[in-house]
Amino acid sequence: MKTFKPYIAAICAVFALHSATATTVIPPSFDELVDHAQLIFQGTVTDSQSQWAGEGGTRRIVTNVTFKVDEAIKGEPGATYTLRMLGGTVDGQTMEVTDSPKFKVGDRDIVFVENNGSQFIPLVGIMHGRFRVQQDKVTGREVVTTNGGNAVKDVAALGKDDDHAHGKNVTQSAAAAAASSSLGTSDFKSAIRAKLSKAGQ
Repeated sequence: MKTFKPYIAAICAVFALHSATATTVIPPSFDELVDHAQLIFQGTVTDSQSQWAGEGGTRRIVTNVTFKVDEAIKGEPGATYTLRMLGGTVDGQTMEVTDSPKFKVGDRDIVFVENNGSQFIPLVGIMHGRFRVQQDKVTGREVVTTNGGNAVKDVAALGKDDDHAHGKNVTQSAAAAAASSSLGTSDFKSAIRAKLSKAGQ
């Protein structure tokens, strides 16, 4: 299998990115996540398809990740919504984007979407714009963790915690511990709506 990692500068040239945050992966605060997102929704991944796009020097692999929208929080994503992301595997050839979140069918997530179709990873702060919805195996309650599986204990700490800032993946046992100490899904969504209400959105 061939694997290649495109330089960010080349990606930016191809996609004419709108923000330096996405390219430098500066971890956004909770307020920045909510403010910068054009859409926020909870959904379940139903399909993920990679394909070649473009021609010549702009030829690249993109992956279309389709969600069934379980709950719209900001904006109107519709009943289904597809993220177009740079990277993927086609016919044994792989293009990887560092720190890009990896989605698979069945994943349940809350995503903060910006510039879908023009930004190489259309999530606020790349991996920081994806929160996993998981079930605590001990209590059975639904909780949210970061893309890397770290606990989300306080929305005010987002963008400040080192593990979250560097997108570190945690072990399976640590992930279980994270779930037991994470905010409930309903509490996380309530915090988003409170921020939207305060901002008059």
